[in-house]
Amino acid sequence: MGRVQRVVAKANQKVTVQIAAVLLSSATLISFMFGFLRIRLLNAKYFEAYPEGLDAYVAAFKVPDFMFFILVSGALSVTFIPVFNKRIATGNKKSAWELSSSMINFMAFSTLIASILIIIFAEPIMHLIAPKLGESTMALAVSMMRVIAVNPFLFAIATVIASMQQAVGRFAFFTLAPVIYNIGIVIGILWFTNGITIFGWEIFEGGIMGVALGVVLGSILQLLISTLGLLGLGFDYDFKIYWKNKGFRQVLRLLPPRSIDQGMDYIVGIVETNIASRFRAGTLTAYDQALTLHMAPINLIGVAISTAAFPQMTERLSQGRPDLFKSELQTVIRVIIWLTLPVTAITFFTRGYVVDIIKPGGEALIAGVLGALTIAIFFRSIYFISARSFYAQQDTKTPLYISIFSIGLNIILAIWLAIYLDMGAYGLACSQSIVAFLEVMILFAVMSIRIPGLFGLSFWPSIWRMFIATVGMALVTYILVRLMPLSLSDDRFFESFPKLFVIAVVSLGSYVLFSRLLRLKEANPVIAAALRIFFGKPKKKGKTQL
Repeated sequence: MGRVQRVVAKANQKVTVQIAAVLLSSATLISFMFGFLRIRLLNAKYFEAYPEGLDAYVAAFKVPDFMFFILVSGALSVTFIPVFNKRIATGNKKSAWELSSSMINFMAFSTLIASILIIIFAEPIMHLIAPKLGESTMALAVSMMRVIAVNPFLFAIATVIASMQQAVGRFAFFTLAPVIYNIGIVIGILWFTNGITIFGWEIFEGGIMGVALGVVLGSILQLLISTLGLLGLGFDYDFKIYWKNKGFRQVLRLLPPRSIDQGMDYIVGIVETNIASRFRAGTLTAYDQALTLHMAPINLIGVAISTAAFPQMTERLSQGRPDLFKSELQTVIRVIIWLTLPVTAITFFTRGYVVDIIKPGGEALIAGVLGALTIAIFFRSIYFISARSFYAQQDTKTPLYISIFSIGLNIILAIWLAIYLDMGAYGLACSQSIVAFLEVMILFAVMSIRIPGLFGLSFWPSIWRMFIATVGMALVTYILVRLMPLSLSDDRFFESFPKLFVIAVVSLGSYVLFSRLLRLKEANPVIAAALRIFFGKPKKKGKTQL
C-alpha cells in the first residue's frame, strides 16, 4: 500500500502552467475520443432504428446537468480555488482542510436533496422541458432521468476533490476523471443495453435504458479516480461543516452570483430542448450532437488553457503582482486566439468529415448545424479566459450581469429564428453564434477599462496578422477538401478519418508557416518543437521571439 501511495504521489506532482495545459488538452482529447465513440455507438444502434429513444436520452440529461451546473461545476472551481489558494500560500493548511471538508459536505448534502427532488418530480419536469415528445418517448425520458438523477450528487463530491488538486497545480488525476466517465458510458452501450445477467439471473433485460446505467457507472468511476488523486496531498478530511471558517463563508458569499450565472446559461439549453422537441424525431439528438462536436475544440483549447492558467493568475494577485497578472493574461488570450482561429476555419470546411466520425455515413442536419456553430467555437474559446480574469479578482458579479443580458438575448433569438422564421435547429445554432460574439465583445470592453493597457497598441495588429494567416490557411483547406471529397462509400470511420487527418495536418502546417512569415511569436515554439522531433535540431538559446 505504501508503494502505491508513493507512485500516486509521484504522478500527482505539481506541474507548470504549460505542462498543465498539455495534460488538460491531451486528457480532454482522449475524453472526447471516448465521447465520440459513445455517440458513434449510440448512432449506429439507435439513430435510424429508434431516434425517439435518443431524443429521450438527450432530454433526460437536461435537469440533472442543470442542477449540477447551478450548484457546482465551474461555479465552485472559480470561487473555491482563489480562497483555497490564499490559505495554502500563507501556510494555513488547517483552514484550507476545514474549508475543503466543509465544501465536500455542504455540496454533497445540497446535491443529494436536488437528486431526490428530481426523482420525485421527474414526470412534470419532463413535460415542462420537452412537452412535444411522444407518449412513449416521454415515459422513457422520465425513467432515464430518474436513473441519471444521482449524477449531481456524485459529481459534486468529485468536483470539490478535483478543485483541490487543480488549485495546487496537480492535474494527473484531475485530467483522468472525465476519461473514466466516458469509459463507463461506453460500457453501458456495449454491454448493459444487451441486458445484465449475474449467476444466471437476469437483473436487467437491456435496451437503451442500459445507457443510463452506464452513465451512473461512469459517475462512480470518476469519483473513485478523483479520490485517488488526494493521496500524497496530506488532506485531513472531517465529516463536518465548519460554519465559522472564514474561507468557507467567503466561498458561500462568492458562490451565488457564479451559480446563477452558470444556471442561467444552462437555461438556454433547456429552452433549446423545448424548441427542438417540437420538430421531427431526431432533431433534438442532431442538435445536441452538433453542440457536442462544437464543444470539442472549445474544451481542448479555451477551457484547457484557461483552467491551467487560472490558479497561477490567482496566485499572481495573491502575491500583489498585478503587472504579472496582466502580462500573463494577455499572453494567454493571444495564444487562445492564435490556436482557435485555424481550428474554427478547419471545422467549417471539414464539417462533413467531422460528423462522419460520430455518425456512420454522415448526417446533413448535424453537419449544417455544426457549420452554423463555428463562429461560436472561436468566441466561446476566448470567453473562458475572459471570464476567469474577473474570477481571479474575486469578482463574480460582472460576468453575471453580462450573462444575464446574453442569455436573455439568446432565448429571444432562439425563439425568433427557430420558430417564427422556421429555421429549426439552424436558428438555434445561429443564435448561439451571435450571442457568443456579443458576449466576448462586452467582456473585452469591460476588461480594457478594468485592466488598463491589457489590449495595448501591439495587441490588435497581432490579431489582425493571425486573421490574415487564417485566411491563407483557409484557402489551402478548401483546395484539399475539393481534392479529397467525401464519397458515397465514405460510410466507415477508417475511410473518412484519414482524409480528415491529412486535411487538418496540412492545413495547420500551412497556418504555422503563414504565422512565421507574418512574424507571429506564437509560431516559434511549434516550429522549434517540429525541428527537434523531425531533425533533432537543438533548441536555440537566447532570443526566441521574432
